[in-house]
Amino acid sequence: MSGLRPSTQVDPEIELFVKAGSDGESIGNCPFCQRLFMILWLKGVKFNVTTVDMTRYPHLSPKYKESFDVGCNLFAKFSAYIKNTQKEANKNFEKSLLKEFKRLDDYLNTPLLDEIDPDSAEEPTVSRRLFLDGDQLTLADCSLLPKLNIIKVAAKKYRDFDIPAEFSGVWRYLHNAYAREEFTHTCPEDKEIENTYANVAKQKS
Repeated sequence: MSGLRPSTQVDPEIELFVKAGSDGESIGNCPFCQRLFMILWLKGVKFNVTTVDMTRYPHLSPKYKESFDVGCNLFAKFSAYIKNTQKEANKNFEKSLLKEFKRLDDYLNTPLLDEIDPDSAEEPTVSRRLFLDGDQLTLADCSLLPKLNIIKVAAKKYRDFDIPAEFSGVWRYLHNAYAREEFTHTCPEDKEIENTYANVAKQKS
């Protein structure tokens, strides 16, 4: 048939990163990595395998357990708020959400032990750290920041809710996060978040 051109579609390049063994190069002992390895192989997918020496890889786990725990209820309170169908009940749901924001703000403004100099006569009264667990992004931030971004966008769009300016710790945290490419370049566009909540955010007058 005239007018047809051969397909120029190229199979995507897939790279599987797996834990390295004790020699730093061979495949290590990780059932999750092996599971993915087997599935790709069974499906006949073409892929490259790269082993990662975990002893040389950036350590992303937070030092303080509270860094993981402090925002654990925030998204649940937001979900209840955004899914509430009765306008007269908004204030109660908003109050619960604000309580969780206050908890997060208190944690972000309270200096961590690492920020306190035992040799100094003056202890810092307000934390100046950039993120939840210190000045480096950790797994705790990777868990909380995407949720905070969703809350900021969807709650404003559908409930006219702004994170109060008085929560200085939360806003410092957000500003520092938005300054990092690892966060901003992985965020969806605001309209994508708005579209996701368009139906669930409907309320009866």
